[in-house]
Parts: sequence; C-alpha cells; structure tokens
Amino acid sequence: MRSRRLVAVACTAGVVLSMLTVNAQAAAPKEGLRLLTVKDSLTATHTWYEQTFDGKPVLGAYYVEHVDKATGVKTVDDGRLAVGSVDVTPAVTAESAKTKSAGVPEGANLKVLPGTGLVYEVISDNGKGSERTLVHAETGAVVKSESLVKHAEGTGKVFSPNPVVALQNESLTDKNDADSAVPTTAYKSVTLSNLGTSGYLRGDFASITGATSKLAKSSTRKFEYTRHNPFFEQTNAYWGITEAQKYIQSLGFKNVNNEAQKFTTLGLTEDNSFYDPSKDQITFGTGGVDDAEDLEVVWHELGHAIQDAQVPGFGSTEEGGAIGEGFGDWWALIMASRDSKDTATTPYACIMDWDSTSYTTTTPHCIRRTDTNKTIADKTGEVHDDGEIWSRALFDIYKKFGREKAAKIVLEAQFSYSPSTDFAKAANATVAAAKKLYGDADAAAVTTAFKDRKII
Repeated sequence: MRSRRLVAVACTAGVVLSMLTVNAQAAAPKEGLRLLTVKDSLTATHTWYEQTFDGKPVLGAYYVEHVDKATGVKTVDDGRLAVGSVDVTPAVTAESAKTKSAGVPEGANLKVLPGTGLVYEVISDNGKGSERTLVHAETGAVVKSESLVKHAEGTGKVFSPNPVVALQNESLTDKNDADSAVPTTAYKSVTLSNLGTSGYLRGDFASITGATSKLAKSSTRKFEYTRHNPFFEQTNAYWGITEAQKYIQSLGFKNVNNEAQKFTTLGLTEDNSFYDPSKDQITFGTGGVDDAEDLEVVWHELGHAIQDAQVPGFGSTEEGGAIGEGFGDWWALIMASRDSKDTATTPYACIMDWDSTSYTTTTPHCIRRTDTNKTIADKTGEVHDDGEIWSRALFDIYKKFGREKAAKIVLEAQFSYSPSTDFAKAANATVAAAKKLYGDADAAAVTTAFKDRKII
C-alpha cells in the first residue's frame, strides 16, 4: 500500500486580496512563499513571490511587495489563494500524465490548483507553439489544456495617424468610404505585432469583438485592405492600440492597461465613439468618416481605457471627466507626433483632423485643440470644453520636455489620482511625479504649466 500524506494550510476561505501599506523595514512573510523575481520601475522596486503548498507552486496565486524608492514605504498586494487539504502524493506517474498532452512533452511538474487539488503541469510542443495541459494527479483526467503562444506577427495597411496629416491635405473628404477619396500614398504598410493565432485581430494588447462573420480573418495574418472595406478600420484600430501599449512599455511601465483591450467597429452607425468601463470596451462609430480610420480618435478613446486601468472608476466628477477628455486629446497628440510633423497645415495641437472633416468647415479641421488659452475662468461645466483647459497644461509640459519625458511624468502621476480627482489634486499629483522622477527644477516647470491655467 502506498503511503499517503495530507497537508492542510490555514488560510481564509476564498481569494485573499488586500493592499496594505506598511513600513519598508517590516519582514516579508516567507512561509509558504518562494521568491520569483525583483523588478525595478521608475519610482519603485517590486518583489514577486509565488505561493507554495508543501513546496509545490500554487497555480493562479501571487504575492508582491512594492517599495517606493524615495520614501521606503512598502505596499503589499496579497493574491494568495485558499488551498485547504490536498493529497500531496500523486496516484498517477509523471510519465502517464505526459501521454495526455497534445504534442511532444517537455516535462511534467506537480503543482496545486485551488479547488481541484494536485495536478501535473505538462508543457508540450504541438508544432504550433507550446501548450500547457493540467492533468489531475489523482484521477489522471485532463483538467485543462491551453496554448502558451503569446503572439505572432502579421502585415497590414493603416493610416498613421490619418490621411489629412499624412498628406498634409485639409481638402480631403470622406465620399462615403470611397477608395478614390484618399490617395494610395496615404496608406502605410506595417507589421501587426503581438497577434494571437486565432486568425482574427486578437492579440496581447488589442482584441476585436463582434460577430465573427463580420470580422477580418486571415490564416496567413495578412490584413491588407483599403478603406472601402470595413476590415480596414478593424486593422487600423488594432495596430493603433497595440502600438500605444508597446510605447507605454518602452517608457518602463509594465502595468498601464497591459491587456488585450477590447474594441469593436460594429453596431454603432453614429458619428461617435466611446469607451465603456463596465465592459472595458471601446466602440468606434461609422457615421461620417469611420472613426477607427482616424488613429487620433482611436488613441483618444484608448486614453479613457488607460486612465480607467490606472484608477478604476476614474472620472466620477465633472472635473475628473474633463481631465479624462483632456488627457485623451493629449494622448492622441503624443502618439500622433511619432509619425507626423508639426506644421501650420496640420499642427499637433489640432486633434482628429480626418474624422472632423465630416462636420467642420474651417481649416485646419479639428474636433478640439490642445493649445487654447483657456483657464479655470473659462469653465462651462461641459467635460469636452473644460478638457481643453487640462489638455493645454499637458501640451505645455509636452512642449517643455518632449514626448518621452512628458509621457512618463503624466502616466506616473495618474497612478496617484482617485476616481473623484479634481483639477487641483491631479495637478499637484503631476507636480509630485515630476519631482520624484526628475527633481525640483522640472517640478517647477510643471507647476508653471498648471499655474498658467489657474489650476493651482
């Protein structure tokens, strides 16, 4: 008779999720934890542990300590899971577990899956990338099987950021999605990175939703359409969202909306777009110029998703909403400035030059500008109008420091916002972020930008 051993761990039932601020000198709990890695961000050090049970990793669990580099204050994110009693002696062998994999197995390791018990994690190669199979160590049944492939590359055609800017031509008009309305020189051939293997425009950082019969699909990951085809705007949005996340990560931020952001170009025939925090989804309208054809629209709406990811429930007040609209416009500017020139014809400060050709008559065509002279005295109570107060302050920060430094300051600051943040509190948080990142002189310049708007 084989020997069997039961191990129990005392832990509150269910998932334990808490954020605790403690003194940095306090000892981290080591029992049941194994150090995984230590990572540095711009302002803090992050130490990650994995939860163990009888020496075996607990799947889905985590424990991390964030220590502020300037103050030494430690924040703990405790994602340990309740395990209960588990039989830690397998009834099936590792070799038997390996036979359940869909490809050539590379190994089988014992782990604990809360709610299930002891499992073998079998990693195999099925010729299409690595796959993970979880095999119950007691019954030998397959509990779960999933691909571990993170991304692939494809090709596509896009507007970057839009035809008006790319061609420096304010006379372009939509003409009901006609290809003839936009010269072929406005298109840019790009690599679509971080794609999954579904054949759809779904990847690490962007994921199209909607009826599959209406979605672009390519087994060769070739998405090269022109604007009369609805698949073009899907490709354009996927590329724009993905490139924004890649840029954010290039600045050193690894957890700013780092997800497969859902978006759709289906169902809304109005000339409007929006981000829905309850679904964490961006919807692009198709009235007038199809909104997803203009990447400045894409990046504006993504700005809302970015803030919601940093501060759940952000924008619960009028000023908070205005900050959201102003940041979205400014984020569109930040992203567009990568592939365009700041000219009198199409200035950076003019936002959504292509989309707004459908409803504006003056040139340059702008839905809004980020370089107005508005101050707090010009508040109307309408978030888009008042957003121009905020975006002008951010515009001045951009002009002072350039794209990369300004983006770091603003993104770092937004971690300190609250859902009800107002202009003054958000401005002070931005000044504080500039000071922590770059020192007193740069913080003073940021202060000036907000003082000029009468915000502080």
